[in-house]
Amino acid sequence: MKSVRFRFKHLFAGLSAIAFLAGAAAAAPAPAPAQGSAPAANANKPLEPSETKNFGDWTVRCFPPSAKIPCQMLELLVNKKSGRRVLGVLIVYNKAQDQYVMQIAMPLGVMVQNGAVLGSDSYTSGVLHYRLCDMQGCYAIAPLDNDAIKALGRATKAEMRIVSADGKKFNISFSLDGFTAAHNALLDMMQQKTSSAPPTEKGH
Repeated sequence: MKSVRFRFKHLFAGLSAIAFLAGAAAAAPAPAPAQGSAPAANANKPLEPSETKNFGDWTVRCFPPSAKIPCQMLELLVNKKSGRRVLGVLIVYNKAQDQYVMQIAMPLGVMVQNGAVLGSDSYTSGVLHYRLCDMQGCYAIAPLDNDAIKALGRATKAEMRIVSADGKKFNISFSLDGFTAAHNALLDMMQQKTSSAPPTEKGH
């Protein structure tokens, strides 16, 4: 089994690809242009984060009150020479269900039917099934419970175990440096966002 390791770099351009569900939910619809005016050039532009904090190799981003998902934590692994994303890991928290959702962006050329496995020295996931592939990569989504989050917080290393289209097994290592601090900040910043959000008007 060959192990592949790349340098880490936070890269937010094109994040909508990794967060194809969370990003879609977070992006609020743009207001309609005034009558007689030309459509805005950035009408379909993804919602920009209003607050960003870095914790080791992890980043927490929060969005304006109009976003349905207030905050997310993420790490992106990028090939330094080509600038291409190799791996993306994004986690959001559903407070109503007390459950986390993890979204993984994989490189192209994987054997889709085999799925992928997240492994660490304290946690191993089940098979993560790919939900979508596009020109940028293939994407898997899986729920995470509190025990999985705690286990990843205790881990010192993690990797995605994937199978290439020609049947070869690869491990893509990623960092957990800052994971626990980012997770704590995610919950704190979400609490601040939700507590400061204006109340929703009820219909009569």
